[in-house]
Amino acid sequence: MAKDGRAPGTARRAWITAATVLLLLGAATGAGAQVSDDVVRIGVLTDLSGPYADLSGKGSVVAAELAAADAGGQVRGKPIQIVSADHQNKPDIASAVARRWYEVEGVDAIVDLPVTAVAFAVQTVAREKSRTVMITAAATSDFTAKTCAPVSTHWADDTHTLTAGTARAVMQRGGRAWYFITVDHAFGAALQVEATKVIEASGGRVVGTSRHPIGATDFSSFIVQARTSGADVVALASVGNDFITALKQAHEFGLGTGTPTLTGFLTYITDINALGLEVAKNLTFTSSFYWDQSDAARAFARRFKEKVGIMPTKDHAAVYTAVRQYLHGVETAGTDEAVAANKAMRATPFDFFGRPASIRADGRVLFDATLYRVKTPAESKAPWDYYEAVRTIPRAEAFLPMNPACAVP
Repeated sequence: MAKDGRAPGTARRAWITAATVLLLLGAATGAGAQVSDDVVRIGVLTDLSGPYADLSGKGSVVAAELAAADAGGQVRGKPIQIVSADHQNKPDIASAVARRWYEVEGVDAIVDLPVTAVAFAVQTVAREKSRTVMITAAATSDFTAKTCAPVSTHWADDTHTLTAGTARAVMQRGGRAWYFITVDHAFGAALQVEATKVIEASGGRVVGTSRHPIGATDFSSFIVQARTSGADVVALASVGNDFITALKQAHEFGLGTGTPTLTGFLTYITDINALGLEVAKNLTFTSSFYWDQSDAARAFARRFKEKVGIMPTKDHAAVYTAVRQYLHGVETAGTDEAVAANKAMRATPFDFFGRPASIRADGRVLFDATLYRVKTPAESKAPWDYYEAVRTIPRAEAFLPMNPACAVP
């Protein structure tokens, strides 16, 4: 594992993790003159130490390593190198790392990027430097609806996907009046806006909102306000540790056992594992991936769990698939030049753990999603047996139509 080479105690050293893995599987032979630096270098820029470390973090690095290994460890005879850094959930740190990676350290593509503001910052640098960025964690639909770029692809369930199935399902069960407990950053605001559109279009209304900072530890005042608001549904528009803490405290206040009911949007299997089925049971949410959805997913999950100790989240699955598709794009285009590689990525449909997938001209990755319900303790038959599929959400329903201004020629 490589360090960043800077003196101990400097701020920059804290930005870079010691997780640099060089995969040299097979002789470096064959054509490869168009691969810059004679290495295809992919940077996993993630949260290695903060509230999103379980859903991304070390697991995202491992997922990228598995993808590189499954590609044979080389592209056009040139080795694949996976490097990683902790962005500390700070856009300025993320953009500085991205700029140094692209300008100085020869990184060809960046992947992962939990936290919307972080992903926007890195997408801006990637566009400026004409280098590849693959956003697999941050979820706002604006990455393709507004800030699209020919070198950028968006792999995560976006804010439209997350609300399209979940809000409709809750509305169909009678949830007309909604109260939001929303994380106070761009993702939370975007998620609430998208959900509100579905709620109001279906004849419902939002009766109140509380906003909390990232890393909040006390949700009691928000929960009391939600209980007294007259809401039928309390919606937790948060993610990671914030979502886990909010749901645990809501359960302690008796929410989820009657009216108002509880619902979440951006939910990860690591959240359910941390909460336990007694607390999380009967939650509904939308997801692009579940480790038990297909033979391909189960095979990947077994390998991943052997290395990380947990089942992969949907972010880990997206990192793996994005890296595989990027490497295929480089191989097909004959170069790691970003625009050419991304055109090749868009031109080739692929398999997303048993589901057909493709990349639209604006960089939006398209697939059918699934509305899931969390099983009760009695229904779960084995460790990590947490989800029951409720219905498939077709890609035409799951994603917004393409903004014509974002079409890549």
